[in-house]
Amino acid sequence: MTTTDLTLSPAAARRLHEIGAVEGKPIMLRVAVEGGGCSGFQYQFDLVDTAQPDDLKVERDGAAALVDEMSLVLLKGSEIDFIDELAGAEFKVRNPNAKSSCGCGVSFSI
Repeated sequence: MTTTDLTLSPAAARRLHEIGAVEGKPIMLRVAVEGGGCSGFQYQFDLVDTAQPDDLKVERDGAAALVDEMSLVLLKGSEIDFIDELAGAEFKVRNPNAKSSCGCGVSFSI
């Protein structure tokens, strides 16, 4: 099932295509929210080549991210982005629901 409650940025879509080209097959990004981290919740990112039956799919330009229903509640209205800076390159979630986050940007509170 496709969801419009979450978006994938053009940069994230490009990066997923690049990873897929290196791997020789389409790659999707699985994004989940788990309890933990220094702020209460933390993002979990995994690269996968198959979706689970209950995954919700976010697509842009032929690239896809997957999220489970429980995580979508905490990610509603967010954008999954890919940042490539001097300090490093990483997928990042721009979450308007997060009231605070830790310095690394992986942990947040609602």
